[in-house]
Amino acid sequence: MMPLAEMAVAVLNTAGGREKTALSHRYAAAWRSARADGSHPEIGSAQPPLTPARPAKPELLSPRDVPHRKPGSPEGRIALMHAVAHIELNAVDLHWDIIARFSDIEMPIGYYDDWVKAADEESKHFNLMCDCLEAAGSFYGALPAHAGMWRAAEDTAEDFMGRLAVVPMVLEARGLDVTPGMIKVFKQAKEDGAVAALETIYAEEVHHVAYGSKWFHYLCGRYELDPTPKFHALVRQYFHGQLRPPFNEEKRAEAGIPPNFYWPLAEGR
Repeated sequence: MMPLAEMAVAVLNTAGGREKTALSHRYAAAWRSARADGSHPEIGSAQPPLTPARPAKPELLSPRDVPHRKPGSPEGRIALMHAVAHIELNAVDLHWDIIARFSDIEMPIGYYDDWVKAADEESKHFNLMCDCLEAAGSFYGALPAHAGMWRAAEDTAEDFMGRLAVVPMVLEARGLDVTPGMIKVFKQAKEDGAVAALETIYAEEVHHVAYGSKWFHYLCGRYELDPTPKFHALVRQYFHGQLRPPFNEEKRAEAGIPPNFYWPLAEGR
């Protein structure tokens, strides 16, 4: 088996969404197999690209230029599924990137287990949403998408704790806030396939946020830092926006993020 960091870079350098996620699944299965007997496979090191390979479509636009469609219409629901698919494909790359980019920092084997599992699940999520799009007569790439999704990765390319703070603990935690509302939209439209896909995503994203919190707190312990002010400082440094309520406090707590982490950063505070 090739070193894990090299696997991660191979995924990052694969452009097509279905191809990228197929390779992600294959490498995650190889990692699980190698770990099954309790062994410690080689992590290795590799240089990830600053920007991962992407398919020719969708067209990537500035956030302000992405058309907004009402989710109550069939077109609006397709746009919503397309946006979720785009988020999930970016998440696949984000989780493989955090493995390769910071492989020079010594971490417990459980750290790699967590992010390989997260990348594998994000690959599943992307394919679930692609299946829903195709069932609705569309496909991933049919609509323009948000060009700013990768900015957090670029901004934190040299800051391990910043990456953990901003990507899983802010961006993915936001998914916990908004996904219940999306599920409601598709339930009202009686689109059972999309409901099932989003419920799977919602259940599994809690764990991804929890991985971020767990390893952020681990590094705070290693470096004798107070987690709360450190989190606030990193989010203010790297997150280009404001945290906006309402927050899913129950799921955030389940993921290990207490209210005093995010409420002081909320808009208007």
